[in-house]
Amino acid sequence: MMKRTNRFALAVLLTAGWLLLASMPASAEFTLPEYTSFKLDNGLTVYLMEQHEVPLIYVSAVFPAGSVHDGEQSGLASLTADGLLFGTKSHTKQEIEEILDFLGASFGTGASKETGEITMSFMSKDQDRVLPILKEIVCDPVFDESEFEKRKMRLLTELELAKERPSDVIGSYYNKFLYGDHQYGNPLTGIRASVDVLSEEDLKNFYQTHYLPSNGAIAVVGDLKTKEMGKRIKALFSDWAPDAVLPVIDYGQIPDLTKSRVLLVNKDDATETRFLIGQFGVKQSNPDYVPIQVINTILGGRFTSWLNDELRVNRGLTYGARSYFNKFKESGTFAMYSFTKTETTEEAIDVALMILDKLHKQGVDEATLTSAKNYINGQFPPEYETSGALANLLTEMFVYGFDESFINDFQKNVDSMTVERAREIIAQYFPKENLQFVLIGKADEIRDAVAKYGEMTEKEIKDDGF
Repeated sequence: MMKRTNRFALAVLLTAGWLLLASMPASAEFTLPEYTSFKLDNGLTVYLMEQHEVPLIYVSAVFPAGSVHDGEQSGLASLTADGLLFGTKSHTKQEIEEILDFLGASFGTGASKETGEITMSFMSKDQDRVLPILKEIVCDPVFDESEFEKRKMRLLTELELAKERPSDVIGSYYNKFLYGDHQYGNPLTGIRASVDVLSEEDLKNFYQTHYLPSNGAIAVVGDLKTKEMGKRIKALFSDWAPDAVLPVIDYGQIPDLTKSRVLLVNKDDATETRFLIGQFGVKQSNPDYVPIQVINTILGGRFTSWLNDELRVNRGLTYGARSYFNKFKESGTFAMYSFTKTETTEEAIDVALMILDKLHKQGVDEATLTSAKNYINGQFPPEYETSGALANLLTEMFVYGFDESFINDFQKNVDSMTVERAREIIAQYFPKENLQFVLIGKADEIRDAVAKYGEMTEKEIKDDGF
């Protein structure tokens, strides 16, 4: 994601968060602040929420324009999102940057697996100057050829350099290994071969196909008056009515992983091995999201997790270990992640597997569960302490189809977790069979040791793609 952040605006954002947090009673359950939503005639969904702690407004806009739509043109969604800032019909890229920087505004665009996103934050007194520029970026980008060529050249260099940093690319190898040719296996920023042949016309076509008001949403949160901001958004965006048919994506069949496999990515000069171990996880809409997070906190979701304690603290095999769930609309992944010296690769992987086995065989006791619940509850309100976080939450609600009950019932759902329920969650959602192993390291020195984990595939990290 390409992002520009003004330091003054960032300071205001952080101040807003502390003010919000300080204003909440210590014993109070956090609930989503009141908001208004409506649709324009062109189908654009609008969310408005007032937060008057500081004189700041934050905007988040999303469209179904992520990498699942790339097809054979890997990296197209990401480059198109970047291209929204290459200039508009009324302003060049440089003019946009100069105006917004002068006003102390933060702004950025980017793409994820499923969405293209535009964000902005600015002082409320500057909304008359900033909102029209936002409208131009969303509705009237021109994808200037010279700016496109400069960005493409930088991206090609970035893709090459990323292969020198295994931590930057292991996630892409993992997704591709699990999903194969499925859309969720598309590397977000593409590969060199696909990016090299992209043109500004490809970006224009992608924009015209996927950035449509009828399937997009914009959230405006902060120091605003709902009625006045509603009128302003309607005036700016009501005439946006591109002549296009909303595309329907066929997600197809998620691969069935029926055996354990190992992808060994050779990096000749590596002195350590990075590894991911896991399987498919859960969708974003999974109703057990909260209890899954509680259990994952115990396994590898915090510094004092079982994985980090055993791999880092007790055995000194790594500087860090964790586990996580990445959730998409129609699928998701689970993984345990760490890195270790080349000579301790087998030991570190065996310890990670031992911890996962312990989770399944022993479950968690009351004291461990209580600690995790307290941690989750302590982390939860600050996660939504800023206007920016709330704006992003509203557009996530739009994209993934959940409502405010996720927020309002979060702490209740955490507190209701029991040891018995924990065992059910572990058995159902924490995979232990047919595990998939992705390792990046010096293949000649670890090949024999890791062959025992599953059917082996090897690649060279210097080769293009994943």
